[in-house]
Amino acid sequence: MKKTGWTLIIAMLALAAYLGLWPVPVEPVSWQAPAAPGYTGVHAVNNKLAGIQLIDLDDETGPEHVALSQDGKLYAAMASGNILHMNPDGTAQTVFVNTGGRVLGFDFDATGNLIAADAIKGLLSMGPDRAVTVLADRVNGAPIRYANAVAVAANGKIYFSDASTRFAPAHWGGTFTASILDIMEQSSTGRVLEYDPARKTARIVATEFSFANGIALSEDQRSLFVCETGKFRVWKIDVSASNLDVTHSSPLASVLIDNLPGYPDNLMRGLDGKIWLGFAKPRNPVIDAMSDIPLLRKITLRLPRALWPVPKAYGHVIAFTEDGKVVADLQDPAGAYPETTAVTETRERLYIQSLHAKGLGWLAREE
Repeated sequence: MKKTGWTLIIAMLALAAYLGLWPVPVEPVSWQAPAAPGYTGVHAVNNKLAGIQLIDLDDETGPEHVALSQDGKLYAAMASGNILHMNPDGTAQTVFVNTGGRVLGFDFDATGNLIAADAIKGLLSMGPDRAVTVLADRVNGAPIRYANAVAVAANGKIYFSDASTRFAPAHWGGTFTASILDIMEQSSTGRVLEYDPARKTARIVATEFSFANGIALSEDQRSLFVCETGKFRVWKIDVSASNLDVTHSSPLASVLIDNLPGYPDNLMRGLDGKIWLGFAKPRNPVIDAMSDIPLLRKITLRLPRALWPVPKAYGHVIAFTEDGKVVADLQDPAGAYPETTAVTETRERLYIQSLHAKGLGWLAREE
């Protein structure tokens, strides 16, 4: 009996030492998460996404970004590194190009080049000849570690987010794991960048975002809308800003939408002035409760991954106007279509983007 007791004590001490001392890649920063608003008001629970239909993508997964080009084809970025193009109904699928990385967002410039934010490779350009050109993989001499979303302005300038300068997907198990580490740490190293194709130079627009994600231009091209995933909000930032620290008050940056019910992901301009936003996951009360207790976040990452408090699946997308008013809210509480990261709106359909889904979701657009 004594031997058994000592064995248990030693095992418990070893477990305590492991949970308290084992090295983890994050150095969590204390912050105070706002009380989650829940699914009430404009975000009241509904089932408007429950009828989602799927376009089969064969062996491809993760149509994270989808856009309709000037040639009438639908382009979609996949987890494999492929960018597919197809008819709007999903037929005639072919591989436009494989970047060798993971494109998370793209846009088209005035000459029809596909401009992509590749989380592994940086900012890329692909022309009709399908050649892949690296536009920028460094800024001010430092690497762009997690290119995420991109928007091309009418004047040709390219705005894109670098989600984290701490956790590059190439070194930390891919985009999803790297995003979890960054959001758990809350060191807020994300930033918004601008690339000027005329000068072939990149500059920093704004910094200190907790996972800088989706990006969209205002209709007058004077402002950027940026999702800050780790703090559940959307910023409005003047395009003239330069190396702006958003944690300091400035007339060039303001929070447009705060304390969202989930982790905001991509932004896509829709029709009639709307901007669509998707939520990768809903809020998790366990994660929120640990916001001001850095040690608990370290301990959590020492647990087997199956025990991490990853939020449940929950389908949710919204649309808002440039003044921050929510004008559409579509949900599927069952989460049948995983990680509804954004919406691409055409006259006929709403295409639902996803980080891991095995098909491309869509709904008929209601007038």
